[in-house]
Amino acid sequence: MLCTLKSQPKRHGMKKPIQIFLIALFLALSAGVTAQSVENKFQQVLDSVYNTNKDAVGIMIHVETPDKNISWTSAVGYADKSTQQAINKNQPAIIASNTKTYVAAAILKLVEEGKISLDQSIENSINPKTKELLIGDDYNVKRITVKHLLSHTSGIADYVNDEYFAFVFENKDHEWSRDEQIQFAVEKEEPIAEAGKVFKYGDINYLLLTEIIENKTGKPFYTAVRQLLDFKKHKLNNTWWYSLEDYPENVLPLVQQYYKEYDVAASDLHPSFDLYGGGGLAATTKDLAMFFQLLFEGEIIKDKKLLEQMHTYVLPKEESVYCLGVQNISFYRTITGYYHGGFWGTDSMYIPDMNTTISVYILEKEKRDLNAEISYKVLQIIKE
Repeated sequence: MLCTLKSQPKRHGMKKPIQIFLIALFLALSAGVTAQSVENKFQQVLDSVYNTNKDAVGIMIHVETPDKNISWTSAVGYADKSTQQAINKNQPAIIASNTKTYVAAAILKLVEEGKISLDQSIENSINPKTKELLIGDDYNVKRITVKHLLSHTSGIADYVNDEYFAFVFENKDHEWSRDEQIQFAVEKEEPIAEAGKVFKYGDINYLLLTEIIENKTGKPFYTAVRQLLDFKKHKLNNTWWYSLEDYPENVLPLVQQYYKEYDVAASDLHPSFDLYGGGGLAATTKDLAMFFQLLFEGEIIKDKKLLEQMHTYVLPKEESVYCLGVQNISFYRTITGYYHGGFWGTDSMYIPDMNTTISVYILEKEKRDLNAEISYKVLQIIKE
């Protein structure tokens, strides 16, 4: 009897790890099945929207919801409508103004490192030539701050206007410099308002921010942004400045992106028309989504209070929902999202209440409203 009593605990001790393992395995398999069924629903949404909107050419998406074990990438349609080449979900695209979120995050990294402050004047941080041009156009560079540039409240008029687009579409091979674009703005437009008073979206603000990045780091802005945000550490291997850096190894060809109204494709235009901080990056949907996810989870900017400023309104919400490199929006009036979009139809949004990021690319710019429809339907599935 004594011998039997002593042996029983040993047998139970052997069973307990097996039981724990089996439970863990069951939970893992259940989570996998759940995620798979959810992803099947995602695909049904994507297919349904595309089948009724074939003129969208192609639609690409990534959904990242780590709390529900979802990391899903898909695409439907064509990568190039002229060749009808089937799209690959891992192809990159030009993300245009989505680039601004990266530039803003790089600036905040410099703030976190104590190299600049949000409220400092840009007077001694921008290039001397730019400073001279702005002063000559009656801008008070002593009163314009880094934060004003980030939030598009600097009062500086943009170079991207009807005249600019007309020139771009008529002179597709023209190679722009950043200085030329800044000068175009100064010569063609008058100041909008006193700094800090009015929101007016303008790429010129981010061109000036890349000057500040260069002057504070001593490196080309594209190299500095890559290093400040640590693309390598965060495995953003499919993100690069598509005409300023070498094409990454083992990355698929860019998809073709279109603007039907002007009968133009992205590859028709010289990349420099949207390159120097207002745009300039290319990325896959997964890389863009992962950047947003990492950013707002606090993996890139560690200072929580500083990161919070990125999605805090600068002006009253009724006047502007643009914060520091992202918009803080009420998506379908009920869902808070930190959002940015790009000229060619690229959208990315982080939903803090769901710890979820969705990036959607549509290859025909004029069909970009479909991005919101798809994103909303995907979010409803995640909520189920």
